Amino acid sequence: MSSLLATEPARSKPQAGGQPIVNDFSIQVATMNGSGSQTSNNTLMRAIFQMGIPVSGKNLFPSNIQGLPTWFTIRVNKDGYVSRKKEIDILVCMNPETAVEDVKALESGAICVYNAPLRLNKIRTDIEFFEVPFAKLAATIPDVDPKIRKYLANMCYTGVVAELLHIEMAEIERSLQKQFKSKVKAVGINVTAAKLGIDYAQKNLPKLTRYRVERMNKTAGKIIIEGNAAAAIGCLMAGCTVVAWYPITPSSSLPESFIPLARKYRHDPQTGKATYAIVQAEDELASIGMVLGASWAGARAMTSTSGPGISLMSEFVGLGYYAEIPAVIFDIQRVGPSTGLPTRTMQGDLLKAAYLSHGDTKHIVLIPGTVQECYELAIEAFELAEKFQTPVFVLSDLDLGMNNWMADPFPYIDKPIQRGKILSADDLAKIKAQGKVFERYRDVDGDGIPYRTLPGTEHPMASYFTRGSGHNEKAIYSENPEDYVHNLDRLAKKMETARTAVPTPVVSGNTNADVGIIACGSTDSPMQEAIDQLSAHGVKIEYLRIRAFPFTQSVQTFIERKKRVYVVEQNRDAQLLKMLKIEHVPEVALKLRSVLHYNGLPVDARSISDEILKQERRIPGAPVYSDNAGEGHGRQLSELERKTPGQMPGLPTGSKTCPTP
Repeated sequence: MSSLLATEPARSKPQAGGQPIVNDFSIQVATMNGSGSQTSNNTLMRAIFQMGIPVSGKNLFPSNIQGLPTWFTIRVNKDGYVSRKKEIDILVCMNPETAVEDVKALESGAICVYNAPLRLNKIRTDIEFFEVPFAKLAATIPDVDPKIRKYLANMCYTGVVAELLHIEMAEIERSLQKQFKSKVKAVGINVTAAKLGIDYAQKNLPKLTRYRVERMNKTAGKIIIEGNAAAAIGCLMAGCTVVAWYPITPSSSLPESFIPLARKYRHDPQTGKATYAIVQAEDELASIGMVLGASWAGARAMTSTSGPGISLMSEFVGLGYYAEIPAVIFDIQRVGPSTGLPTRTMQGDLLKAAYLSHGDTKHIVLIPGTVQECYELAIEAFELAEKFQTPVFVLSDLDLGMNNWMADPFPYIDKPIQRGKILSADDLAKIKAQGKVFERYRDVDGDGIPYRTLPGTEHPMASYFTRGSGHNEKAIYSENPEDYVHNLDRLAKKMETARTAVPTPVVSGNTNADVGIIACGSTDSPMQEAIDQLSAHGVKIEYLRIRAFPFTQSVQTFIERKKRVYVVEQNRDAQLLKMLKIEHVPEVALKLRSVLHYNGLPVDARSISDEILKQERRIPGAPVYSDNAGEGHGRQLSELERKTPGQMPGLPTGSKTCPTP
């Protein structure tokens, strides 16, 4: 089976001697799905994190069958870069099916630890190989069920890598204690396996001089968490009490993370009875119907799904928009169309979420770029849904939602829940006393947002029909063209009001730069690193990260200030760029250029900076950025950086550029 890594690079002998590379490398472990490697990989990653070194972990796993190849990548970087690195520095080969392709994909001078008897050291002469009989090591552990031994072989490689990279054994043990918690026997067996790997490396393998870790103090007080778990905590903090969902990769872990939180915190203090409802519906259409029903009744309700589920929800989402019912919909994006690649990441639902359903619709969309924003924007989504009485999408993706990210602890949000324009029985009594009436779909305040009542409000004026068909301001059925136009225009006005209320973009970089970059979501992490790479080439950049749709006015202002703006996104059809064109005038749109990545792997910084440099070099009148960019930047380019973008090893298939709008 082909490797998911890059194509084979040019080969040369590894350089001997020199200073070791400390706290700046990537580890990739190639195993088989269902082999128990996740525990070993997480143990290794967390041990490095506990040594105070910034780290992140990304899991590339198959969608269905146990035994298929899986890869886990650990990024170690002293400067805090946590996006996927294109180059793999240390490879652990445990899967014979992909071993040859995995080795061929390595950069010259990389390290390969492999499971005997694969004999991978015959494939290349420019790679440093370490052969280890992992299965034989695991077989020496006494009093272990034979079914468990194959899993312990993975923990042996954790020990080998720990010894080679100088990872402290005490941190391996701490990590295992955290992993298994109260399971003392499991901790002991795995510690034994890790020590076997360490002992073998000490006695049989030469010391690794090229890469190593050294204790730092850059992770103190930080946590490692997945975006879906962060969003689940945000839902709890927002007051969510109803979750209806249908399982689908990669969104399932969000409601699954919410369930234990609800069981712990959602109970009546007097009776002890549950004050929440969690329903696994028969399909996605049913789940959004339940959410709309619960929201209409006054609960804060949400569903979590991915692209195929969003497609099925289209009709009900249109009902929510037209009948003006709050709802929160988490879309953890994956590769499409159709079933696509269910366990790969993409930003392919931007257009669909923004304009979902037939007819003229437009939705509020929040786009978190970090796990902290998964938490914060989950809370904001419920506030906006009730304020604007409309479905609100939260667009995450598999990379952000299911992978491990380092973050500061989330702040406790201590503010009253804002329910929006809800009229109580007392409010209705005052309206009646003034000789007025309650009309469900009348724009009283000029912001497009009407007032609503909740079922059970004890007042004669409280009731109204919730209609998905034509209606007038009084919620009475109407096919009058003027009523329809009036209603649709008011809904458009409501979205214009939302433009001033959604989270504003995050802007950073050189305000005087001619070149701007726009991105959103999980592209932010590699974007931060790519900007530093571009700076080393003398390219001045100002960067705007969009966090919400409808776009705020500041997005257009940013584009107007630049000569050209690169829109970096993870889909084939430049969906974010198209949305910018739809929402802004043509004069601004003509400045936009695309940098696209859509092979299912999380985008890496080098692919972004290579593409922007390539485009800059062929723009008439633009500065030509020399490859000897050390001048004025305090360093010379590495051999890797001197190669032109077209020669860069491992440019992922599906990374491309669209030079003209």
